[in-house]
Amino acid sequence: MDLAKVLRHIPNFPKQGIDFIDITTVLQNADAFQATVDQMADKVRDVPFSQIVGSESRGFILGAPLAYAMKRGFIPVRKKGKLPWQTVSAEYELEYGKDILEMHVDAFTPGTRVLVVDDLLATGGTARATCQLIEQLGGIVAGVLFFIEIEDLGGRSRLNGYPVYSLVSVRENIPD
Repeated sequence: MDLAKVLRHIPNFPKQGIDFIDITTVLQNADAFQATVDQMADKVRDVPFSQIVGSESRGFILGAPLAYAMKRGFIPVRKKGKLPWQTVSAEYELEYGKDILEMHVDAFTPGTRVLVVDDLLATGGTARATCQLIEQLGGIVAGVLFFIEIEDLGGRSRLNGYPVYSLVSVRENIPD
């Protein structure tokens, strides 16, 4: 299945100049959703890891079923103030602002190999902050897996040193 054809693009959302790639069209299509999870599992089948970390909120949508399908644990990374226990935090920039991510301090034991899963690689800020959280707790980033990668935004370069995997690569017209 050509998953790129199932995606919906919404220009100028959440602000002028941003081309938002909407994955809800994939999620509502049972065959496309299953194909997405299956293809993501195939991309990392030979990567050794024991936990999947997914960032709020679309990383939850893809990371949790992937963890289930691969029989791995799932660890949520949330925005500041959303987790009920002691946390570590990392500030990051995204293409339209700044934010802070947090993870529970007891999410895994030091030395655990962790796969980061999210829906989209744009500028790489969210994924980089997630990797920093894992490393703060003594974890090893086994790889970073995305459903979609926007090549023109250079997010892969912010993840230099980590294995990066993606299913769908798209190009974006960047405003002058």
